[in-house]
Amino acid sequence: MRAHLPDIFTMKLIDLALKEDWGSGDVTSRALFSKKNPTVQARILAKEPLVLAGIQAAEAVFHKVDPKIAIKRNHHDGDKVSEGNSVLTLKGKASSILGAERVALNFIQHLSGIATLTYMFVQTVRGTSAQILDTRKTLPGWRRLEKHAVKAGGGENHRLGLHDAYLIKDNHLALSGSISEAIAKVRAVNRKPLKVEVEVTSLQGVDEAISAGADWILLDNMPLEDMHLAVVHRNRRARIIQGRKTPLLEASGNVNLDNVRAVAQTGVDYISVGALTHSAPAVDLSLELV
Repeated sequence: MRAHLPDIFTMKLIDLALKEDWGSGDVTSRALFSKKNPTVQARILAKEPLVLAGIQAAEAVFHKVDPKIAIKRNHHDGDKVSEGNSVLTLKGKASSILGAERVALNFIQHLSGIATLTYMFVQTVRGTSAQILDTRKTLPGWRRLEKHAVKAGGGENHRLGLHDAYLIKDNHLALSGSISEAIAKVRAVNRKPLKVEVEVTSLQGVDEAISAGADWILLDNMPLEDMHLAVVHRNRRARIIQGRKTPLLEASGNVNLDNVRAVAQTGVDYISVGALTHSAPAVDLSLELV
């Protein structure tokens, strides 16, 4: 996978992170290297097996601190990296490399953690027709980066935000009367058109959403048996209602590595997993001087 980063959002995040870390300056490097600032070589090493993400963001951090730092990229986002392998090789002034080290590692460790966890989910459902989706449960300001990391790990992106798809959830329905009424109101103003998804909690809700013309149906915290029956209902209704695209089914709620394959085997099209972004542990990478 080849990234299209850093974009303007990433650069703003990098600026903020460096200002946060540096404050009035790196007092340690200032004390040690004010008279003699040697040129050093360093590398960022994987300390465990991982799926890489955030490599360009890390590079951007080093170049923001010092554009003269020479960087050799040994791996790309989406690559599976073995323990002990180098992902970046660096050459530059000691104060520059050490001053950028922590912020660069923060980006690459967090994002590679997301990519690695996503890969584990994708591998767990391998052989089924289900695809793994992310959610909007992301760190504020990090959404584009985190969703990029999900793609690096083999997952798919759900909507980026509130602007690029309709998702009628339980609180919307509570104020809209019914699934049918809510979908009708959305369709009346859907000029682009955007995908129309609705959240349901019962088989009755599945049938109503299909009749109302939903493009996508989110099965919220349904038992496995009901998920399977929802797939059966969807397939049966699709044969009855001619000339309409079959709505996609997404399972959501309390999905983890222990139960995700069972969810996939119900026949749903997508499984959304908030944990990909809100609970992925950072992977272990370190910067070492050569």
